[in-house]
Amino acid sequence: MKFYLKDSGMRIDLDYGELSISGNEDYGYRPFQLMVASIVGCSGSVFRKILEKQRTEIEDLTITAEVERNPKEANRIESISLHYAVKGYHLSKEKLYKNLELSRKNCSMIRSVESSITIEESLETIELSR
Repeated sequence: MKFYLKDSGMRIDLDYGELSISGNEDYGYRPFQLMVASIVGCSGSVFRKILEKQRTEIEDLTITAEVERNPKEANRIESISLHYAVKGYHLSKEKLYKNLELSRKNCSMIRSVESSITIEESLETIELSR
């Protein structure tokens, strides 16, 4: 990966497009946003794959992230609380929690930061009927 200096940050050209990174939201994504997005994106993708393999019927999955930062330590990310809202049919909360644990074990982004950032997960189910 090759990053380039720009007026107010850095940029990288990726297959999907250009990504601008800056400490100022007016000029690009803030680094902490990208960190949280990487964790959520990885976790959500792995969780979804596990659900698909087990043929769990979901209509929608949303993940809300709450981030706690420490201003005394360069605004270091201390913890991230992830709340998964799963909308689907015949959902077993127990089975979903087991799948969530499995996805955590297989998410490279969570595994990369788990010794330095506390990551908590919660789950809610929204049962649909046909």
